[in-house]
Amino acid sequence: MTVVLTGNDLTIEQVIAVARNNEKVEIHPDAMERIRTCRAMLEKKIEAGEIMYGVNTGIGEFSEIVLNDDQVKEFQKYLIYNHSAGIGDPAPIEYIRGAMLGRANVHSNGRSACREEITLTLVAMLNEGVTPFVCQKGSVGACGDLAPMSQIAQLMMGEGRAFYKGELISGKEAFEKAGIPVPGLKARDGLATINGSNVLTAMRAIQLFDMNRFLKQAEITCAMSLEGLLANLKPYTPKLHEARGFIGAVRSAKSIGKVTEGGDLKTGKLKVKVQDAYSMRSTPQVIGAAHDALAYARSQVEIELNGVGDNPVFFPETDEAVSGANFQGTPVSLPMEMAGQAITMVSVLSERRLNRLLNPALSVGLPAFLTKGAGMFSGLMLSQYTADSLIVEQRILSTPASVASIPAAADQEDFVSMGMNTAIKNAQILENAYGVLGIELMAAAQAIDFRDHKPGVGVQKAHEVVRKHVEFLDIDRPLHEDHTRMMALVKSCEVLEAVESEIGSLQ
Repeated sequence: MTVVLTGNDLTIEQVIAVARNNEKVEIHPDAMERIRTCRAMLEKKIEAGEIMYGVNTGIGEFSEIVLNDDQVKEFQKYLIYNHSAGIGDPAPIEYIRGAMLGRANVHSNGRSACREEITLTLVAMLNEGVTPFVCQKGSVGACGDLAPMSQIAQLMMGEGRAFYKGELISGKEAFEKAGIPVPGLKARDGLATINGSNVLTAMRAIQLFDMNRFLKQAEITCAMSLEGLLANLKPYTPKLHEARGFIGAVRSAKSIGKVTEGGDLKTGKLKVKVQDAYSMRSTPQVIGAAHDALAYARSQVEIELNGVGDNPVFFPETDEAVSGANFQGTPVSLPMEMAGQAITMVSVLSERRLNRLLNPALSVGLPAFLTKGAGMFSGLMLSQYTADSLIVEQRILSTPASVASIPAAADQEDFVSMGMNTAIKNAQILENAYGVLGIELMAAAQAIDFRDHKPGVGVQKAHEVVRKHVEFLDIDRPLHEDHTRMMALVKSCEVLEAVESEIGSLQ
């Protein structure tokens, strides 16, 4: 279904639809009218000789230097050249598609004063599958993502490079093959294309979508471990969490309860302890806190997706151009620090349950390290080593980047968000989380195979999916392939989709 940009109702799910699933994009007619009205205002101001930042002045430390008419014509080109200063490997295509979508939605507010051709070219690039080659690193997350966005803007001049139908070719050739006219850059067009935190915001939108699905799988995996450990399920009673009042905890308890529904443990047929360890009975409070952190981050990211991240910002209704700092990435970077830390926290909890599954002193009768041949075989002993190494890396990455501002541009830009660093490290935190949870999921499936009771319907389905990818560990074998397959399985969300298909959507 086509995503129609209005400037005020773009959602994270729509970002996924376009960035990852290649849905088509349109600009709403009302938004197009706003874009034209704002551009007309700018052109009148230019004709009147009004001084405006980034239109007929330099930028940053050079903002007090007024450009003459000839310089204004060339300024946009050199603006893009000198800001195309990133480094290294290209960002994933879905990140850049998300950034172009977000930038087009910013324009749809009618406060950026670019020509409509610029916005329509961004839309055409999305619809025709032309994605600029953009270095992943180089943004400090203030004055927007200037370096990566400038590599997008290069294509507006028929320059740069782009991915098109699986090939990396010149921007000019990509436009020619896709049938997209090169719009060129006139006064204001360059800055209007680059001056927002659109890459890091797109990354956050995509990560939040994936993080939410990860947390659902963490609940499924927890339910499997609870079955394997013969846990007391009373701590998952929803009214217990309703009495405290945290929305995420209520949600998590209901989800875990739903996955265990229909099993002997849930119906009380099995003898259990009066009270289990924290890593078992406090899971709703922990994963619930992560849900609440992600909910706040989502609210901030969706505000940014629909806000006017630009400088200056134009107000045609009052004939004003107001210079400020609406490009500053901190409003979305700070909550995403918390989101990354939440994923690390849930991974630590997962490893603690893994420990209980493997440790014969804690596993309620399961064989040591989940092997039948202890001594000759070591079972899943080394799986915990791998999970631990991933978690240590997550803990390092959970150190905030948002407090690590380094001044730039002769101290004109003396506080920046470092939001791109947050986004990059969150991607690795999440990748590691897939590995940690995959290992617990594998161990939980092994534990269930050693039990003889009937698990919950959702747990049975999850176990069935795991066994399609990893066999029961009867005798020792190299585990790196199993670990890698399980990591990919969690990332694919196949377990989540199978379980939800069987028992209905989780909270």
